[in-house]
Amino acid sequence: MKRRKVTVVGAGNVGATCAQVLATRDYADVVLVDIVENLPQGKALDANQMGAVLGYEPNIVGANGYEESAGSDVVVVTAGVPRKPGMSRDDLVTTNEKIVGSVTQEVVTKSPDAVLIVVSNPLDAMCHVAKNVSEWPKERVFGMAGILDTARFSTFIAWETGSSVKDVTAMVLGGHGDQMVPVVSATTVGGIPLRKLVAEDRIAAMVERTAKGGGEIVELLGTSAWYAPGAAAAQMVDAVMLDEHRVLPCTAYLEGEYGVDGLYMGVPVKLGASGIEQIVELDLSDDEQSAFEASAAAVSEVVGVLGSAA
Repeated sequence: MKRRKVTVVGAGNVGATCAQVLATRDYADVVLVDIVENLPQGKALDANQMGAVLGYEPNIVGANGYEESAGSDVVVVTAGVPRKPGMSRDDLVTTNEKIVGSVTQEVVTKSPDAVLIVVSNPLDAMCHVAKNVSEWPKERVFGMAGILDTARFSTFIAWETGSSVKDVTAMVLGGHGDQMVPVVSATTVGGIPLRKLVAEDRIAAMVERTAKGGGEIVELLGTSAWYAPGAAAAQMVDAVMLDEHRVLPCTAYLEGEYGVDGLYMGVPVKLGASGIEQIVELDLSDDEQSAFEASAAAVSEVVGVLGSAA
């Protein structure tokens, strides 16, 4: 039986990490596409040789075009210019709009039945570009942000409470960036509400650090994060490819949910083989709902920077 196929576009740090994590899962062939000559081929060769150590089949192909990607079940788009220190997400819009638009056209031609997962920044705006260029239904075009933001929040909670990160259940909604909304009311450690374990001022500090989580890493490294984002994108691919029906925070196109219409926002969704099967509506506190609305306004502003394609 022929293995199924996942394509990752962009062989930079995030794309290569995503491809590497997917390869270790060993359920699909992975195609790594990048316009830089020899880069995807080299990273693919290296990751294939890692299979001999970790015990998965060498199954990554590096390519500079899209021929090898044809017939993919899922395509992850990480292509785009990364954020540099001092650069706002809005600065990225115009450059990455062109890149994501042209990648999406290639994907539609070569893999017309795929599910498209967007990782390129500014995430919420790039989802609009991919949806409009592909003209695919909203269920099959969505973005990775909430899993990453939730992972950051969960990490800080585990450190703060001295607990295993495996026992932390957290949820971060809203736009990806400083306007994200950690839902403290839905956050628990081993089933115990976070507010019973940690004082409000410490929670506020963790929320603040989560919101600026990407910026903190950019300041330290001089470039964007890649280990957690790459793994977060791979988790979404798993949910689709393995039809897991997982409830995960993703950037989805809202049509009235949470009081928002016609905008991509981070919300909990159920992910399975057909993409987004359901948008899960949480009961937000008044404060959380206001923060979500403020986040929607900020996302709307970034989307407003897009050209006529979106």
